[in-house]
Amino acid sequence: MTGTPDNAIGSPALDIAEVPAVEIVLTVAMHLMSAAAVSCGLAEGGPDESTPEPDLAEARILISALAGLVTAAAPQIGSMHAAPLRDGLQALQRAFREASVIPDAPGMGPGEDLTGPVF
Repeated sequence: MTGTPDNAIGSPALDIAEVPAVEIVLTVAMHLMSAAAVSCGLAEGGPDESTPEPDLAEARILISALAGLVTAAAPQIGSMHAAPLRDGLQALQRAFREASVIPDAPGMGPGEDLTGPVF
């Protein structure tokens, strides 16, 4: 006996089964949003930290993945949850456009094939 409670064995699978799907979708969306914001150069460094350089190639992937998730999940999770995700997605799409030296044509930015043009 290692001193671990019996219910701890195999608990990750049991724990995830108890989490509502909406919470999982929202958690994944928040991770994608956070990573995309950092990749767009929106992170602020502390007094001893430098702000990372934008990595728009990474941001494009993350924003496109977020757009796919939001577009696919919105009908099932309802407008109460989907509306803030859409707002955050659009803010990231605008930040990407502003950070780009040569902005994509309207409708060609990350995820805009799923969401429509963002200006």
